[in-house]
Amino acid sequence: MRIIFIRHGDPDYVNDSLTEKGIREAELLAKRVAKWDNITQFYCSPLGRAKKTASYSLEAVGREAVTFDWMKEFAYFIDDPVTGRHGVPWDLMPAYWTEIPEMYDRDGWHTTELYRSNETILPAYQEVCDGLDSLLSSYGYTRHNNYYHTNTMKKDSGTETEDTIVIFCHLGVTCMMLSHLLNISPVLLLHGFFLAPTSVTVVASEERMENDAIFRVQVMGDVTHLLTGGEPVSKAGYFTDPFQG
Repeated sequence: MRIIFIRHGDPDYVNDSLTEKGIREAELLAKRVAKWDNITQFYCSPLGRAKKTASYSLEAVGREAVTFDWMKEFAYFIDDPVTGRHGVPWDLMPAYWTEIPEMYDRDGWHTTELYRSNETILPAYQEVCDGLDSLLSSYGYTRHNNYYHTNTMKKDSGTETEDTIVIFCHLGVTCMMLSHLLNISPVLLLHGFFLAPTSVTVVASEERMENDAIFRVQVMGDVTHLLTGGEPVSKAGYFTDPFQG
């Protein structure tokens, strides 16, 4: 199975939509998506910037997306203990979070004082994990401890059928889903990786033993469609200049 995560285009957060640049990015993305064969299903966050981004690709391929509320951005705010910022639960100062061992622990990050300060964070994270597992279960992948059991009924005459799904969503919630699939702390993903607007991240299942699968990242944050289309990579959500090559 293949999961393709796509972040929304350059955001107009005030109006929960896209900037003019974001629209150009979404149009270039649509040309790329139109070349993808055999997409099983498209999914989308309910937020405007993700829906606007998806609309160009969906129109290009004549498809519709299924919307899930749990795919919305992981906007459960905290008060940054260093800067005083009240906002999303990442973009923390390195001298703060790197000194807390639990931040590196996939089971310990949400037990820290910072993440316990908002009691909705852990239930929201669990909702994302449960939502993703429910979705994967509908394709024959059932969570078992830290990997997945596969449904043998998905094999036909010895040839494995491969479903590919596309999820239009956001940087934060993508990191939350990846943390669940990869069994690592989301804090490391949120602070160690940048997913540019309209970037493409591809995760696929490796099924080396019959009925067992584990997901592995093939591509993370790819922006080929922007670079070949002459559109600069947006730095929205990043604190330095993105490489434009």
